[in-house]
Amino acid sequence: MIVAGEASGDAHAATLVRALGEAAPEDDFDFFGATGVQMRESGVDSIVRSDELAIMGIFEVGRVFPKFWRAFCALRDAAYERKPDAVILVDWPEFNLRLARSLHRKGIRVIYYISPQVWAWRSYRARSIQRNVDLLLCILPFEPDWYKDHAVANAVFVGHPLTGEIHPRCGRSEFCAAHRFDNSRPLVALLPGSRHREVARILPPMLDAASVINRIQPEIQFVIALAASRPIEEAESIIANHGNVPTSLKVVQGETHEAIAAADVAAIASGTATLEAAIIGTPFVMAYRESRVNWHTLGRLITAEHYGLVNLIGGEQIVTELMQEDLTGEKLSSELLALLDQERNATMRARLHEVAAMLGMGDASSRAATEIMGALRKWKLGNEK
Repeated sequence: MIVAGEASGDAHAATLVRALGEAAPEDDFDFFGATGVQMRESGVDSIVRSDELAIMGIFEVGRVFPKFWRAFCALRDAAYERKPDAVILVDWPEFNLRLARSLHRKGIRVIYYISPQVWAWRSYRARSIQRNVDLLLCILPFEPDWYKDHAVANAVFVGHPLTGEIHPRCGRSEFCAAHRFDNSRPLVALLPGSRHREVARILPPMLDAASVINRIQPEIQFVIALAASRPIEEAESIIANHGNVPTSLKVVQGETHEAIAAADVAAIASGTATLEAAIIGTPFVMAYRESRVNWHTLGRLITAEHYGLVNLIGGEQIVTELMQEDLTGEKLSSELLALLDQERNATMRARLHEVAAMLGMGDASSRAATEIMGALRKWKLGNEK
């Protein structure tokens, strides 16, 4: 049984399903569980369509709780009925940790891939993981030590699934030519997030920063790189209501890797795209703004030293983090202009290269599959004895 929630988890789970088939071609795997589009395309029998459950924010949870409860019951009952050799839970901790407890109590082995980030907030959940998870597969290099310090001894680092997957389809000159940028002038990429509310909150201060920079150094060019899931009209509406923006500013969709690779520096919403920038090696400033209610409720629970994954992995502040009220046009423009300094730019590129190397060698799914197959064989031998 395999369970994933949001689109990123679905993609990683689908890759893991294929890796398991390659690791043990002689075994006839029968996968079922909570699936998105990519898992279904990989042949996983869908008990729950998780792509219909993706949400964000504490009030949204309240509105859709009945759907989550029905999904939980459907997966729990399917596991009780089919009695899988193991259940693989992928990310999605709010849902999956509860499912782990329910299934483990019934004697079902639980494997957790993409370990919950309890080191950032709600560290007490490590006790639940210790009790209810038989194998914990981590994608960040510092996680196994953190978990072992919290009495979770079965945590293994397998590498980050993004490594080996980030391949910009074109270089800077091709990107600039395709979008009519001047290759000889600096280019700043703005990535405001992959969800509507992120774009609505983060793009305006990014545009403020672009306006400030344009007044100081009008030769600098700007590209807003939208995720494929976000319509261009969404950004264009915000730009139209913003007023003064640089004439060089353009919007592209579904070309985030290419935009990051082409840019001299970037402003990037907190999330996966920051690790993508680290792997590509483009210096950036991390930006994020939540609703006041969510930030007041959830933000104060964060106990990690840094918000950004790049800084957590590197063990120091490598990139500037502009969070919530600190995310202003003045502060962001100042940081971006400073990063355009040749020496500082080169220094950050070198540090990002070091962080990228710490994420693994691009074989996370294969290593996870190897760990899973080893655990399954060990458990089978234990049962036979």
